[in-house]
Amino acid sequence: MPIREYIAADPNKACPHCKAGFERVEPVDCPPFPICPECCNPVERQLASTNVGGSKSTFDDRAKRAGFQKLEKLGDGEYEKKF
Repeated sequence: MPIREYIAADPNKACPHCKAGFERVEPVDCPPFPICPECCNPVERQLASTNVGGSKSTFDDRAKRAGFQKLEKLGDGEYEKKF
């Protein structure tokens, strides 16, 4: 389930909870949450970027740890072992 971010629709009427913004875990097909759970004032769902983690190791590092060998072609039928 994705994490949705909400912030107060009117910051002048907001409590500290919704004025700063809050997060909720919701199903994908769930409609936007209409009110702050603490002060019952209207809130708006914010667009948030996704956090996709990348691998810090290269493909060669992972292949080497898995026991594979990497060969580089030198010429016709000649290969050099890299690892």
